[in-house]
Amino acid sequence: MLKKTELITNSDGSIFHLNLLPEDICEKIIIVGDPGRVEMLSSLLESIRVRKQNREFSTVTGSYDGTEVTIISSGIGTDNIDIVINELDALANIDLRSGEIREEPVPLTFIRIGTSGGLRSDVPAGSVVLTETAIGFDGLIHFYEGYDWLLDNMLSTYMAEYLEWPDTLSFPYAVNASKELVAMFGKEDFIRGITISAPGFYGPQGRRLRLDTFDAEINNKLAGFSLMGRKICNYEMESSAIYGLSGLLGHKALTLCAVIGNRVSGEFINDYKPIIMDLAAKVMNII
Repeated sequence: MLKKTELITNSDGSIFHLNLLPEDICEKIIIVGDPGRVEMLSSLLESIRVRKQNREFSTVTGSYDGTEVTIISSGIGTDNIDIVINELDALANIDLRSGEIREEPVPLTFIRIGTSGGLRSDVPAGSVVLTETAIGFDGLIHFYEGYDWLLDNMLSTYMAEYLEWPDTLSFPYAVNASKELVAMFGKEDFIRGITISAPGFYGPQGRRLRLDTFDAEINNKLAGFSLMGRKICNYEMESSAIYGLSGLLGHKALTLCAVIGNRVSGEFINDYKPIIMDLAAKVMNII
């Protein structure tokens, strides 16, 4: 049985940050960063039975073509993903009143629909990247036990050596997407490859405003990286934590990100709503 300080609930019995009850979610969950994007994607649903908001966490559960789907916003960053995945898992697999954990956990399916920055000229603005592997620069997974079996250590070690990764930063970790979900979306015209999940938007993604980065050439190095045909496609800020925590908890996860800017060409798409809506429709049709 979990202590109340471990599994925190609100006065109405809902989980602390998400402000949700177990019956508010279903097993197929779409994660977006921007709370406003939840409302945008919910326009695709035929009916809505749950609509809740707390902090940056907005949730809608409804029906699409006869199948229930939950759409939830995470806000930005792997720290928020730590909250979202753990609390969604708790809703499915822990009795919030007694603190007892299910003997047979319920597996959830997480699809992240997001935006990202392309790191190579052949990952242009307007394309969509299917993240076969997420490499985390954030270090979140190291706070949990039992992750060694989950990681692609050969990839992360090779990349760290290639980048001459400094000891002052968390060691990168690589986690693969659900093979089942990759196969489900394999027929779509998506660019497939590696995604870097950064713990920030500016310095951690090689951007320089008034502060220099620790390595001025890191983006060029990432763009030139290759291991047995596997290449790095894009930057974003959540997928490593989604893949890592999902794997540890027995859930399936996949990220599909629209590339709205290309770091090589400098091209940026301001009105990327049509790309996201088209991607969301494809996702709902497939899942």
